[in-house]
Amino acid sequence: MATRGKTARLRVGMMPFNVPDMYRYWETFRSRHPQWEPQLRRAPYVDPFARLREGDMDVFLTWLPVDEPDLTVGPVLFRDPRVLAVAADHELAERLVVPVEALADFAHAMPPDMPDYWEDGYLSFHTPRGKPIERVEQVTNADELIHLVGTGEIVHPFPSHVTRYWSMSYVRFIPVPDMGTIPYALVWRRDAENDLIRALAQTVRDIGVLHF
Repeated sequence: MATRGKTARLRVGMMPFNVPDMYRYWETFRSRHPQWEPQLRRAPYVDPFARLREGDMDVFLTWLPVDEPDLTVGPVLFRDPRVLAVAADHELAERLVVPVEALADFAHAMPPDMPDYWEDGYLSFHTPRGKPIERVEQVTNADELIHLVGTGEIVHPFPSHVTRYWSMSYVRFIPVPDMGTIPYALVWRRDAENDLIRALAQTVRDIGVLHF
């Protein structure tokens, strides 16, 4: 780092898949603060708040809501509509849209060790009419998740940006308009806030929420 003129590194853990969509944030941060180096990495599926608390990452980019007393929720970077991933031969595969009530008719999977409210923010435990949305598997990574979708064992809602980065002949992505949009924001430990974190948060605020 010293030979490249860098004095510090800011480790950003990413829950979304669309890193290129947000180049404007990273490049503006680099141009404003050439002495600092942002490092972008996939955040773990399993208990990511623990990894943040343990210091494995400095900032966590994730969906909201996040309601943890020791964590600060920063600015929103983007909001994404929802799509449902199904196998290409699934009974829903030819639908143009899927109502959220239909999610109760099929099995789902989610990572373990998520706070209930945070998991519910991504995939509710019940439909608006009160039908349970059942989880039948616990997954620990995206490859495992999309494999279960492709085999037809589960369906799974995603933010719509995955349709621009995942192209798989055996999976279809169908809009779920009444799920609404899901916001993604920066989150960090209150007791670890520093100049680098504040600078990245300010960069995001100055650029504003992205629209794709």
